[in-house]
Amino acid sequence: MNRLDGKVALISGAARGIGAETARLMVKAGARVAIGDVLDERGRETARALGDNALYHHLDVTAEEDWRGAIAATVARFGGLDILVNNAGMFLGKGIEEASLDEWHRLAGVNLTGVFLGTKLALPALRERGAASAHGSAIVNLASVAGLVGSQLDPLYSMTKGGVTLFTKSTALECARKGYRIRVNSIHPGVIDTDMGAQTFAARAHNFGNNDVEAARRVALLTHPIGRLGLPNDIAKGIVFLASDDAGFMTGAGLVVDGGLTAQ
Repeated sequence: MNRLDGKVALISGAARGIGAETARLMVKAGARVAIGDVLDERGRETARALGDNALYHHLDVTAEEDWRGAIAATVARFGGLDILVNNAGMFLGKGIEEASLDEWHRLAGVNLTGVFLGTKLALPALRERGAASAHGSAIVNLASVAGLVGSQLDPLYSMTKGGVTLFTKSTALECARKGYRIRVNSIHPGVIDTDMGAQTFAARAHNFGNNDVEAARRVALLTHPIGRLGLPNDIAKGIVFLASDDAGFMTGAGLVVDGGLTAQ
């Protein structure tokens, strides 16, 4: 028996990177998975590669109707929803004085509003399936080490991820208070070698004033005592664990997967 046999998951921002790898591991673990993203062709390719146990649905996480459509499509195709992974996110890489109000609104829209909407609109379906499950349904929110410790170069990104961190804990408590059998946990990656990771190197090189992306990458590497940057698979494994019944006694917790970065 696989650890996600019979489970149905919806993952936002899953066309590529951590989200796509999470979808792959979940299908391998026995789940059926809905992939949500704004990168339509990439998302369709990811779903096609996973076969009949995956579907793609366009999902702009800042749009309430997109969430309603994605959840409805998931339930219609697979019969319910056991797992929500709020994975979609964006990185700005600008200081407080450099960022415009429009840039802040876009960052907060994806990183905060998207998590709120996904959680709010998925709760009824998660509650229904959770009532009949030994360990309930699960929400996994993608936070960051930037939501645990301060960031010299990314204060606005850190602000949004700090919000996700405490929203996770508060949502876990609200679900428990209401008697919903829904566990809510967050995962906190270090620097991961993805497209977003590449954006952080470029932004940090710019902020340091030298535009040396490789030097910025080396600096990031040195902050990880384990001796390497993270890979999407490192984080996807943690997400699968939190989504599974193996984490049945965890709610309101944050799983740090950062190569030792925050241990220093």
